[in-house]
Amino acid sequence: MKHIIYLGLIGVGGLLFAAIRPNQIISNIDQPGNTDWVNYGGNKAGNRYSPLTQINLDNVKNLQVAWTYNAAKIDGEGGRQPEIQCQPIVVNGILYGTTPKLKLFAVKANTGEQLWVFDPFKDKTARFNPNRGVMYWEEGNGGVDKRILFTAGPTLFAINALTGEPVTQFGKNGEVDLREGLLTDPNYDLKKVSVTVTSPGVIHKDLLVLGCTVSEYGDAAPGHVRAFDVRTGKMRWIFHTIPQPGEAGYETWPKDAYKKIGGANNWAGMVLDEKRGMVYLGTGSPAVDFYGGSRAGQNLYADCILALNAETGKLKWYYQTVHHDLWDRDLPCQPNLVTVKHNGKLVDAVAQSTKDGLVYVLDRDTGTSLFPVEERAVPTTGLPGEQPWPKQRFPLKPAPFARQVFTEADITDRTPEAHAFVKERFLKTRAGNKFMPPSLEGTLFFGIGGGAEWGGNAAAPDGILYQNSNEMVWDVKMMDMAARTAELASKGKSLYQANCAACHGADRKGSGDAYPSLVDIGKRLTGQDIQAILKTGRGRMPSFEHISEQDRSTLVRFLLNTETKASNTDDHHNASAPVAVAEKPVFPYIPPYINNGWTRFVDPDGYPAVKPPWGTLNAINLNTGEYLWKVPLGEFPELTKKGIALTGTENYGGPIVTAGGLVFIAATYDERIRAFDRKTGKVVWEYQLPAGGFATPITYQVNGKQYVAVAVGGVKNGHKPGGYYFAFALP
Repeated sequence: MKHIIYLGLIGVGGLLFAAIRPNQIISNIDQPGNTDWVNYGGNKAGNRYSPLTQINLDNVKNLQVAWTYNAAKIDGEGGRQPEIQCQPIVVNGILYGTTPKLKLFAVKANTGEQLWVFDPFKDKTARFNPNRGVMYWEEGNGGVDKRILFTAGPTLFAINALTGEPVTQFGKNGEVDLREGLLTDPNYDLKKVSVTVTSPGVIHKDLLVLGCTVSEYGDAAPGHVRAFDVRTGKMRWIFHTIPQPGEAGYETWPKDAYKKIGGANNWAGMVLDEKRGMVYLGTGSPAVDFYGGSRAGQNLYADCILALNAETGKLKWYYQTVHHDLWDRDLPCQPNLVTVKHNGKLVDAVAQSTKDGLVYVLDRDTGTSLFPVEERAVPTTGLPGEQPWPKQRFPLKPAPFARQVFTEADITDRTPEAHAFVKERFLKTRAGNKFMPPSLEGTLFFGIGGGAEWGGNAAAPDGILYQNSNEMVWDVKMMDMAARTAELASKGKSLYQANCAACHGADRKGSGDAYPSLVDIGKRLTGQDIQAILKTGRGRMPSFEHISEQDRSTLVRFLLNTETKASNTDDHHNASAPVAVAEKPVFPYIPPYINNGWTRFVDPDGYPAVKPPWGTLNAINLNTGEYLWKVPLGEFPELTKKGIALTGTENYGGPIVTAGGLVFIAATYDERIRAFDRKTGKVVWEYQLPAGGFATPITYQVNGKQYVAVAVGGVKNGHKPGGYYFAFALP
């Protein structure tokens, strides 16, 4: 029956294609036979769709490596290699991307031959962070001024796209400090604020609209959305995601929240409707994660889908997916601008996927949902001082693409020992409601590392959305900060509690490969190594340059268990150390409760605590809200050999879809890239990469030849490093 529905849409597909076509990947009229991938997400609508058909269902089995580029080699020796999450772009036959250590490069898109490299940290302290792509702008149509705009650390750069040299008239010698203009206190030292950008913004005419990534603790800067003049770098407008006095939404927070509460940031990217002149984006949770006692209220515009006027930043509408977020349910990926057939009419819509496995399909002009959404009562008993919001939203269509609650029936049965281990923990903690407030006892729930993740989704012109998903249970237990502070015997412990415990746990034991144990870190790293990592960041871990060098040294001594009594005589009452003091409306904010770390709940052998599938790829008909198919994504070869096949794995990176009838995606733990038949979900091609392809692919055409390319960075979650870009083509 599902396939009958799909075939019935073919006639609609032509109309939908015509509606979306202005935002599609462009062909370069100066170079016939070229089709570029100009934007993060393929086009400004974030469709990740290509009209190319040279690689198709009939011949994809013949796909082979066309060229590789060793991006890690460009970084040189020294320090552990970070991962690559970058989805490159292709403009005029040139591919632009970033290396593991955030150098910007340009290569010929048909051969991988290097044209130039730009080092953002030359003669500077490196500030590593995940980077998912870059942006391109040119003056007019084919003008001489062609620029790549990208971010590294807290800096926005404008680089000449042809030469790799900074555009000196932009900002200060080609640079803009993104920390400026975020805080309400003009006297606060901006060097103490952590601000980076993980996902590109969008460019509308001469405006670059940009979000940011901030801390998730009490020192989080507010995640305001800003627009910069693409020529000069000057800020042209700012939208306060945490409203200030006199602004709409201010009443949904305590009166002084804007002075001390951060977050509510767009870290996952945004999209642009050029015809309407509107930017659409999703925001994250407010700080601090898992406790909101000092931000009573609905908390607009955190966890919202926003429609902003691209020229002015004025809000047209908002749609909040989680009220007063206590579960870190950021909107984790770009929205996707689609056109669907709804009630017999073509409707321009925005589709937004969520961490808890939902898809909201909203009218692009009004923000109203095209499918029914219920507001239901949820538990309201929280930690002292907490005031959970009494109702939350539950979309009825499409059905969730990931499990919503952890039940006893979900407990793994991979082995009797694994089942017994998980059941014992299950019976000692709380589960059963996705909106159960965090507690000192602990809660098991889905929804931190996906459902959807930053890789996003792909939409074909016929209204079919292709979304990959994670199915991982997380173990969240809160800690009383006042009690913990009373237990602390050293300043180093206090610094660790404030800056490290949220990820690596209060006991320093971490959570598997994603957040490694720090118990015996001295056996792996020297004090100098740890100092360097704290200063520059590495992989998912941000730079901690915003805390003082003296505090970093104290923290290193604590981690190496070399802290002395003399080193504990410094004043503990500083911005980095959480202490039991009266709450004041100043930045940074010190919460009374903090979580035990982002801890995956796994069985004794390290596999997910639930029954498979642990990762899926889904095809969702946004015209009807029904699913065409759902298949496992990825496998564990060692389990397959034991007869436990088609488990799926956690996956990071997203899909693309082509007119050739294919969905391409890497992303999986087994380090493969695959092509699926987009009508059936059947794997029709796969290739074993030398490392994990934890990024989203692209496809493009140069001189009449179609390529599929992906960053092969590895590293993530304990995988071996890669540091390559791979491009595939037909013989």
